[in-house]
Amino acid sequence: MKILFISDVYFPRINGVSTSIETFRKELRALGHIVHLIAPDYLTPSTDETDILRIAASTIPLDPEDRLMSYKGVMKNLDKLRSEHYDIIHIQTPFVAHYLGTKLSQRLNIPCVETYHTFFEEYLYHYIPFVPKRLTQLIAKRFSRHQGNSLGGMIVPSYPMLEVLKNYGITASTEVIPTGIEPESFITGDRFAFRQKYGIAQDRPTLLFVGRVAFEKNISFLLDVVSEVRKAIPDILFIIAGEGPALKSLEHEVKKMDLSNNVKFIGYLDRHSELNSCYRCADIFIFASRTETQGLVLLEAMAQATPVVSTAELGTRDVLKEGQGVWIAREELADFSDKVISMLKQADARIALGKLGQDYAYGWSASRQAMRMMMFYQTVLDASELGELAA
Repeated sequence: MKILFISDVYFPRINGVSTSIETFRKELRALGHIVHLIAPDYLTPSTDETDILRIAASTIPLDPEDRLMSYKGVMKNLDKLRSEHYDIIHIQTPFVAHYLGTKLSQRLNIPCVETYHTFFEEYLYHYIPFVPKRLTQLIAKRFSRHQGNSLGGMIVPSYPMLEVLKNYGITASTEVIPTGIEPESFITGDRFAFRQKYGIAQDRPTLLFVGRVAFEKNISFLLDVVSEVRKAIPDILFIIAGEGPALKSLEHEVKKMDLSNNVKFIGYLDRHSELNSCYRCADIFIFASRTETQGLVLLEAMAQATPVVSTAELGTRDVLKEGQGVWIAREELADFSDKVISMLKQADARIALGKLGQDYAYGWSASRQAMRMMMFYQTVLDASELGELAA
């Protein structure tokens, strides 16, 4: 099968969507399929530009990390895209890419599907806080329903997210297909070397967050947890690996809370070289996002036998199973902090939990999810052909 991905984001822009695209491209190719990608030009290449059509893009004033891809820039390539004879279009993001994907679907006369990666009810509120939250939720619901019902099919990373979309009134054919874990995520990272490189004492108790440093990730709550944990464990260190629009705000918050000696911002890490070691260096991975459609970083942490303390909201409810590498906490300061402190003080229990998590993570194979994706593509193609015959 020949597949055209189209996305408003991709590497070198690092986030969960980029990771998901890279994972599925790799796994679908391994199954013998051809996968091309249309993505914005960041003026800096990714590590693998094979079969990628980069499109001129402009910066976005309120979101300097991202780019607004040129609609005309894609449509200028229409003849070239037609000559490729794609079987299906897979849209990855709901902005310019969505409208380009549906337009190309019409022009090339092939079906299109889309993955719903972002829970916009919470996302929009953080980026336009001057608009009442009830209004942003209404906008998000209508926006998602309108887009979803223009597709041949929709992929959702978790069952709770599927329930949300069904309640929105989305009637398109849907399938729950998480991204899955690559075999490389299980290659044992070097805890000692990573701590040495970043000046972290080998015996210092360490917590970790990996991901986009964005307001919807609820990292402020994790800072409150660290402040509380410090009362019982004064030398606690919290590593925040990633960058994003909330970085400056969080740095200011750290200073205001007098946590400068307990919080370390280390920016983005190359997932192919340093990320495994970063997960491995931590005693506990902590997470409290309310907006995850899946929460892939939780599985990546578990793949390195790093135990997790996390809330279980939306997509993470599908990923997390109590005792399988994680202690699930409520988004309450006392409950979350108590679980972190208890785990830090029980070394044997912490190590045992990490091993259980690693076994659990093995069940989320990326290759298995790619095979499920191909089955869904075929279902959409069959439905499209039946519709054409009926017409």
